[in-house]
Amino acid sequence: MAFAELLDRAGGVGLFQALQVFTLFLPSVLVPSHMLIENFSAAVPSHRCWVPLLDNSTAQAGVPGALGPKDFLTVSIPPGPNNEPHRCRRFRQPQWQLLDPNGTATNWSEAATEPCVDGWVYDRSTFTSTFVSEWDLVCDHKGLKPIGQSLYMTGLLIGSFSWGLLSNRFGRKWILNLCCLQVALANIGMIFVSHFFIYCGLRVLSAFAISGIIMTSGMLLVEWTTTRRRAVTMTILGCFYGLGQMALGALAFTLRDWRTLQVAVSTPFFAIFLICWWLPESARWLIITGKPEQGLQELHKVAKINGHKEATKSLTIEVLMSSMEEEMTSAKGRRSVLELFLVPTLRWRTCIMSLVWFSLEPWTYWPGPSPPSCSVSWAAAQPWPASRLWLASPYWPTNWSHKADRAPPRADPTVTLFLCPDWQTLRTVFAVLGKGCFGIIFSCVSVYKPELYPTSLRMTADGFLQSVGRLGTVIDPLIRMTQQSLPLLVPVVYSALPITSCLVLLLFLPETQGFPLPDTIQDLENQNSRPRQMNRPFLSDPLGRDHAILTSSLEGTEVRKRSSGLFHGRNHHYALLPHL
Repeated sequence: MAFAELLDRAGGVGLFQALQVFTLFLPSVLVPSHMLIENFSAAVPSHRCWVPLLDNSTAQAGVPGALGPKDFLTVSIPPGPNNEPHRCRRFRQPQWQLLDPNGTATNWSEAATEPCVDGWVYDRSTFTSTFVSEWDLVCDHKGLKPIGQSLYMTGLLIGSFSWGLLSNRFGRKWILNLCCLQVALANIGMIFVSHFFIYCGLRVLSAFAISGIIMTSGMLLVEWTTTRRRAVTMTILGCFYGLGQMALGALAFTLRDWRTLQVAVSTPFFAIFLICWWLPESARWLIITGKPEQGLQELHKVAKINGHKEATKSLTIEVLMSSMEEEMTSAKGRRSVLELFLVPTLRWRTCIMSLVWFSLEPWTYWPGPSPPSCSVSWAAAQPWPASRLWLASPYWPTNWSHKADRAPPRADPTVTLFLCPDWQTLRTVFAVLGKGCFGIIFSCVSVYKPELYPTSLRMTADGFLQSVGRLGTVIDPLIRMTQQSLPLLVPVVYSALPITSCLVLLLFLPETQGFPLPDTIQDLENQNSRPRQMNRPFLSDPLGRDHAILTSSLEGTEVRKRSSGLFHGRNHHYALLPHL
């Protein structure tokens, strides 16, 4: 944990961290657009079969009498399940007897019908074009759309695991830049394709890179932020994601063609690819992986930006090596994903967090009870819970907030599954409330999860946990398919999983607030041995009153008076308690 001292000497939190957050604003806003864009680009408009009497002026001219489009529709298209024109069938020959109000018209079901052999006609009042209407993914071909979505989830799953390993070997910054370029190229390529399966292949490449952007951008912020500002920084990042969902809804309302929308959310990644080059690599990762000289250069760069130019002289390679020698020695050889299960402390944490992610991730893509246009309302619910967490974070331990907010995001959408479908307003209220609380979870977990793993395995663990979560999204559609035959299965599963993960998290994982980001396995052991009274929900007083500091060490315990603040040493761990 000695890196926190080095970061303080480089200015702690200052102008650099503000510029870093501002730089990552654009990718954080655009990433949700790519993950949720198919709510709009894959929307299924109303459609019917193409028939000559309605869609061929020459055929209409040969019909005697004054008949309107409604009459042609009646004799050409049989009624569907809701007495609307059938979407997938048409009459082989016009059924003129259906126009006779006095005659006993032959039942339409006895007339010969056929599939839409000449294609479909789509309602273009909402979207001028979607890839569903362009490639006719309706009726007998409607199963292709879920296949494309499953392939996208598979790309996210593989990407999470792969980038977690690669970023531990090659660094966070390089992976971030590579993924931005890959997202730009893959998504721009989609507008030129003329076949659905080529489109799916490019979507998989985009998903593969999107997972890398999510992981590396968050990890760079975490590893360059001090303990006291980490929650605020990650909450701001969570608000960016909520803002991105709102922006997508507004953009889709303006751009009704799916290719135009695709270009709008993809071309900025070329600029992001160029802008992100100024970001320094994680000095924490460089030092832990045996590259102290490069880590020192990045620390000097940050110190200059933060206005601490004198740190370039006081922060020398000798100071760095003496501060981080123990961490560098302990981290050697601990980079394999197997370490997550071979080390007892990591094994227990990984199993619990896997359950949490598996039960959490499917709700990210839950479409909700309303049409795609309601996505704007859903997104609008994201920033307010994140703001609540930001205000509460100085007073409540990290995993307390995470545990407290595990139930509402699942409970509220689950309630909508029990409500009558006709109660659309009430269903939407519960859904938006649950989706809003869902934003709290990601703000909490983005702070809590990195604090559970050492630097040498942090990205590996992040990739593994996100892969488990993506597995939940793959299984989620299969569970929903049983809703007709087993209507109670979906509510039971989506209630039991979050409640179970909440209890397990509450009982068996340690509180991490007040501890610097762990660099070694020994740091994790120190978290587990944390005094029980430090799990109580109080920390620093924003008014700056005096506090008592509980100092726990191997030699014993002592209490000292000091003004408010949070700090640490190599053999001591400090947390703030209210002065009595």
